[in-house]
Amino acid sequence: MFDTERFIADCCMAGASSGLCGVLEVVSRAVSNPAEILAALGEPRRAGVQVLYRSTALTVFNLIWGPQMCQLPHDHRMWAVIGIYTGREDNIFWRRPTGNPNGRIEAAGAKALSEREAVPLGPEIIHSVINPVSRLTGAIHVYGGDFFAVSHSQWDPEHLVEEPYDVNRLLALFEESNRLHAST
Repeated sequence: MFDTERFIADCCMAGASSGLCGVLEVVSRAVSNPAEILAALGEPRRAGVQVLYRSTALTVFNLIWGPQMCQLPHDHRMWAVIGIYTGREDNIFWRRPTGNPNGRIEAAGAKALSEREAVPLGPEIIHSVINPVSRLTGAIHVYGGDFFAVSHSQWDPEHLVEEPYDVNRLLALFEESNRLHAST
């Protein structure tokens, strides 16, 4: 049975001893049985970010993407592990090209994550996220530090130019998704 407190303790222990690789193992094990996570956290009902744990060493989110929701390219400036327990999450990875005077990023790859899958992201990764399915997607996100204490960047979706991360813009995106989802 998935136990949130035990999961957090396991992530903290793995993070302290093995870092990203250890946490990836813990998250992979957890999402291998989605029914247990759903029983513990509940069936996703609305898009949003639920902070399960926050310390200087680790932040753990239960993140629910709304149907067809799309998040801007952004960075974390710390390692992260993403595990999907229901739905799907498509990641587009971006890079800063060398010798690029206009500061734009360019696409560098992609990875689709489905239920029962987990992926590690290094501290330098820039990615955007899309929920391509017509239902809510549930994901566990674990970050190797205090997610809220580090300044992040996001990139304008039209011009792909770097700007300061705007958490209010992200929260508004979740609320807009909830408004759209409620009307269907």
